[in-house]
Amino acid sequence: MISISTRSLGARFALVALLFSSSVFCLWKSHWLRRRRRLSSLSFASPNPKPNLTAKIFFASQTGTSESLARRLAARLSAHGLAANLVDPRHYEPEDLPKETFVLFVVSSWEDGKPPPNAAFLAQWLAESAADFRVGSLILSSCQFAVFGVGSRAYGSTFNAAARDFARWMKELGAAEMMPLWDGDVDGGEVDREFDLWSEGILRLMKGEMSLSDVAERDEVDVLEEDVEYDDEEDDVEGAEDDVVDLEDIAGKAPSRKMKAELVNGNGVIKEMVTPIIRNNLEKQGYKIIGSHSGVKICRWTKAQLRGRGGCYKHSFYGIESHRCMEATPSLACANKCVFCWRHHTNPVGKEWRWKMDDPLVIVDAAIDQHTKMIKQMKGVPGVKEQQFLEGLSPRHCALSLVGEPIMYPEINRLVEELHRRHISTFLVTNAQFPDRIKMLKPVTQLYVSVDAATKESLKAVDRPLFGDFWERFVDSLKALHDKQQRTVYRLTLVKGWNAEEVDAYANLLGLGEPDFIEIKGVTYCGSTATSKLTMENVPWHSDVKEFSETLAIKSNGLYEVACEHVHSCCVLLAKVDKFKINGQWHTWIDYERFHDLVASGKSFRTEDYMTVTPSWAVYGAEEGGFDPKQFRYKKERRHGPAALKN
Repeated sequence: MISISTRSLGARFALVALLFSSSVFCLWKSHWLRRRRRLSSLSFASPNPKPNLTAKIFFASQTGTSESLARRLAARLSAHGLAANLVDPRHYEPEDLPKETFVLFVVSSWEDGKPPPNAAFLAQWLAESAADFRVGSLILSSCQFAVFGVGSRAYGSTFNAAARDFARWMKELGAAEMMPLWDGDVDGGEVDREFDLWSEGILRLMKGEMSLSDVAERDEVDVLEEDVEYDDEEDDVEGAEDDVVDLEDIAGKAPSRKMKAELVNGNGVIKEMVTPIIRNNLEKQGYKIIGSHSGVKICRWTKAQLRGRGGCYKHSFYGIESHRCMEATPSLACANKCVFCWRHHTNPVGKEWRWKMDDPLVIVDAAIDQHTKMIKQMKGVPGVKEQQFLEGLSPRHCALSLVGEPIMYPEINRLVEELHRRHISTFLVTNAQFPDRIKMLKPVTQLYVSVDAATKESLKAVDRPLFGDFWERFVDSLKALHDKQQRTVYRLTLVKGWNAEEVDAYANLLGLGEPDFIEIKGVTYCGSTATSKLTMENVPWHSDVKEFSETLAIKSNGLYEVACEHVHSCCVLLAKVDKFKINGQWHTWIDYERFHDLVASGKSFRTEDYMTVTPSWAVYGAEEGGFDPKQFRYKKERRHGPAALKN
């Protein structure tokens, strides 16, 4: 009985040992075959490519950047007599991938480092196949591939994550990598150059002018780097400081797996926020760059009121003199990359201040000087009124909303104090990602928080924030307004198809900050770009904005009513009834002299202490539609659309 049990137990051990040995052998064999296939492909060189060789160029694209680059590559290959087919992964059957010979991927990273929706199914197929031992590690052994990633290092550990995944899955399935993964980084402003370098390598390989062994040395370096473990959290913070420019114009950096941004450059000098490339692009748009991180630009409404042709919505809602308003920012950097950004993302992005810092007094002096110079350039322009021109040389208002995130500037309080000392009012806009900075902010004339969406999902889609805890920061920013004693505003930008249908969700946010005002404005269409595919279909009519505003007022249960409108700007103002509607008359305008007296007194004060009566022409529903009757209404002669056909 004992001997039988012993023999049975020994047989079982033998069977287990056999199965274990077989598994180890299979794994070793798989690894050996894959390595053999890889090494043999690296020594491959074809001086005369097959005439029927066709490259499939896949683009994983959401905003159109990767698709545009892929089209450029296809055109370049075709110009050299090489067949190339452009492929939208959305319409491709992944089961056909083993039949391909040359596959090129141009991949953008979307939310959380995932591929864009058009490549989601292909990515899923690759991931599942690579993880399924039944598929085998040589299913793509006849395929050679290369991947170019398009992303922003400001997103930290998810930078070009989708491109890295594609390259890893392809190699795990036995495909030979023609060129190492090439990183296109929008932070450096040279994606076009890097893509051209990558494309040149692909072209030479396909023409047989360069063999895969020529890139083997670099490939070995990349393989070694794959074995290095990085601290993702550290990378997330360090990578956020890089500068970003417009994807449609420029982007990118040298192709490395990891390039940590440093606070100082190679000469030991603290880095400046505005690089030469960013400076050049902003100056082309009319910005005057101040020092290393600030800017100023003359507003079109400033020009309009200099000519007596009307003021902006702030003139109608709050009584500013548009011709005496200076539009500026002490921080060109921002923590969001909003789809409707009318600066087209030509400014840097970042999560914290990691640059050289200029003195606030120097910034204010330079901003006023540059603004005054731009006003002087209006002298002699037809229609400019002499009185308005002379007044315009002494700005009395500053809109700290030009571009970027002003509240990021560490010395924002000193800058605001300096403006107030010169009797310049302050209208500061923050993008609701720095609640602690809002809490420490000293009184400004009016504090805005941009409320670009009302749900976590839509905020992520609209603002494309850098912070992983963006929603918590957003909510805390709204709550921070609640304790402010001066005027506060929720600023809503309506984008049809994105957030204009969320009126109930917006109503739920009112109780968090209980702002004094709610500005509701239709998005301004600035043309479709590589970073935004908004069209005129996304722009609401003024009637749409009015309907949304009236509905939101009703849902506030009497807390807010529609107070003012500026038809020209497609903008409506809601105001707190118990605070600003006195004896049936609105008091949304500001007594600016009173405000400066209150600031100078050093004592605490409240919103009610510096408000004044709103003129009848600015009130909601007035015949003037918010247009100052003292101004001359000038309508441009249209030279496009139906008007152009009349000639």
